[in-house]
Formats: sequence, C-alpha cells, structure tokens
Amino acid sequence: MTATLYCFGESGNAYKAALTATLAGYDWEPRFVDFFAGETRSPEFRALNVMGEAPVLVDGDTTLSQSGAIQYHIVKATGNLGGAAGEEEEVLRWVLWDNHKLSSQAGMTRFLMNFIPEDKRSADVIAFMQGRLKAAYATLDAHLAGRDWIVGAGVTIADCACCGYLFYPEPFGFARADWPNIDRWLGNIAALPGWKTPYDMMPGSPADRQTD
Repeated sequence: MTATLYCFGESGNAYKAALTATLAGYDWEPRFVDFFAGETRSPEFRALNVMGEAPVLVDGDTTLSQSGAIQYHIVKATGNLGGAAGEEEEVLRWVLWDNHKLSSQAGMTRFLMNFIPEDKRSADVIAFMQGRLKAAYATLDAHLAGRDWIVGAGVTIADCACCGYLFYPEPFGFARADWPNIDRWLGNIAALPGWKTPYDMMPGSPADRQTD
C-alpha cells in the first residue's frame, strides 16, 4: 500500500521525510498541503494532526507527525538508513541535535527573512538567530571533517535530517562556500540516486504559486 505524505515544497521538515522515503525505497506519494492558505489550521487538517503541522504521514492505519518520528517509521518499514549495528544511538543523537540546534533555527530564520511582510521582519531577531545558526554550522562542519557521512560509512536518516534546510535557495544566513566540509557532504547527498531538491521532490513551490 502506498503511503501518503502531507507536505509542501517550502517545508524543510517535510523534505526530511520525503528525502528519507525516497532514498530508503519506501512506497509513498505526496499530498500537497496549502500551508500559506491556512490549510493546517483547518478543522479537517487538525483532525488529521492536532498539532496543525506538516509533514504528516498516513501509512495504512498509522498516522504520524513530526519528521523524526516519520523517519524512524520509514527505517523500520524498509530496514534502510538506520545505520549499521551499533550505530543506532549515534544516528538518533544527530537527528535530535538537528531538530533542536539546526533545523528549528534555520526554519524560523528562513521564514522570518522570506515569507512574512518586510515591515514585520525584525533585524535584531534575525541577527540573533543567524548567530545561533553559525554555531550549529560550525559544529556540523567540524564533525564532517574527514567524514563522508554524519554517522558511519553510509547515508542515514541523520544526513537526511541535518540537510533538511540546507538545499533551499532562499537566503537565511547559510553559504555553502563558508563551510567546506558541509559543502562536500551536501555534494555527496546530491549525488545519491533519486535525490532531488525540495521544490522538485514536493509539490507547491513559489514558482507554482506565481503561475496560478
């Protein structure tokens, strides 16, 4: 049975789930969530996910929200991307680190800089968030020195989590050229069979809305 991933192109958290599903060989299809029109606040969507957030995965009788939980569901379903024996806790450590230190900061900063009216963008808040992001980039770049992947000898959901916002074109204070180890690692991910950018992998890009 094909699972349904409720997602939209601008969501880095949805991209983590979509990329994990694609690289793991999981049978899935996207269902566009019109976030910017308020769909996640609708009673119908709240019945699906009381948190009012995307992504949401519906796989038979299982409905899951939160990208990390969806990633682990896919690992369990496919046996792929969970790391080698003995690496499971290290993979989990980096998924949790990303959720707290990297993606949460990047998602908020990108939203503040690109998706709200200019007169509501606080330069002080953005600068503060970019400072926190710089510390996260430094941590990840240092860890990737001499490594092709975040954990072990192959790609895992740790990689899919930590790259969730780093392939987006909108500015939020990240330049690949400033972080050579991150840049090399992102190149490794982009070379994997089936890889696509967020806007190519999921429906609902800015370009789509401009042509409506």
